[in-house]
Amino acid sequence: MPSRFFITGTDTNVGKTVVSALLCAALDAMYWKPIQTGTDAVTDSETVMRLAKLSPARVVPEAYRFGPPVSPHLAAGWAGVQINLAAIRIPSIGPQENLIAEGAGGALVPINGKQLMTDLMRRLKLPVLLVTRTTLGTINHTLLSIAALRDARLKLRGVIMVGEPNRDNREAIERYGAISVIGTVPKLAKLNRETLRRVFAHHFDRKALEA
Repeated sequence: MPSRFFITGTDTNVGKTVVSALLCAALDAMYWKPIQTGTDAVTDSETVMRLAKLSPARVVPEAYRFGPPVSPHLAAGWAGVQINLAAIRIPSIGPQENLIAEGAGGALVPINGKQLMTDLMRRLKLPVLLVTRTTLGTINHTLLSIAALRDARLKLRGVIMVGEPNRDNREAIERYGAISVIGTVPKLAKLNRETLRRVFAHHFDRKALEA
C-alpha cells in the first residue's frame, strides 16, 4: 500500500510546506495542494518542487488558486467564487504512488460559508499529520488542534514538531494529547533535498509513516 497523508498545522507559517517537501523527498511522493491562496507570491507547489527537486510531473495542480494570501473563504469570496468540496477529489495517480497533500492554514480554517479544512480532510479520507512548533505556546495550540481533529473523527497518525528541540514540550504533547511525535525538524542552515532527507533519516519514525 502507498503512503498517503494530509498535512495540516496548528497555524499558518508553522512549517507545513517544509515538512511536505521533506516527506516528498524522503518517500519519493507526489505533492498536491488542493487549495492555494497567495499565488501572487511563490506558491507552496513551487517551493516544494524546489526543495524536494520534484519535476512538474510529480506535482498535482491545485483544485483552487487565489491571489491574496488570506484564508480560503476570504480569498474565494473576494474572487466571487465559492469553494465546492464536491469538486475536490483524490488525484488520479498510479495505485502505488505515494502522495503528500497539504492543507491551507490550520485545521479549522474556513473553506466556504459552512465548511472548514477538517471537512476537506474528511472528504479525502487520508491519514492526517499535524505540524506544530516547538516553542512557547505550542502545548495549548497542539492539544486544541488534536481535539479538533479527533472531534471531526479524522485518523490522526502523529505530530511533527518544527524548531529547536524542546523535550518538555514534546513530552507534554505526547502525554496530554495521547499521541506520538513521529518526527522533528530542527532549524536548518540550508534547505535542500539532501538536507531534508538526512533529517528524515535521523529524526523521523519511518514505521509510523508506512501504510
